[in-house]
Amino acid sequence: EYFNVKTEPTEALVALVDKCIGSRIHIVMKNDKEIVGTLLGFDDFVNMVLEDVTEFEITPEGRRITKLDQILLNGNNITMVCSVEVK
Repeated sequence: EYFNVKTEPTEALVALVDKCIGSRIHIVMKNDKEIVGTLLGFDDFVNMVLEDVTEFEITPEGRRITKLDQILLNGNNITMVCSVEVK
């Protein structure tokens, strides 16, 4: 299951993201970063809080992997969300 994030989230998008709370999700960001983590919550603008996060970034030196306990993502920078598991 996947969906694209628009500038103004629709009710359907919010309902899909809501189904993913507590699940692992894979997020593609506008800045060539990808993030995998467990979705803790989100707001009406699809700003997301995730825990147990792995961030993947392509740099001139190669692929950089960063582990984070928690992260707050700005919904404006999210281009795609894929559920790794859906409850």
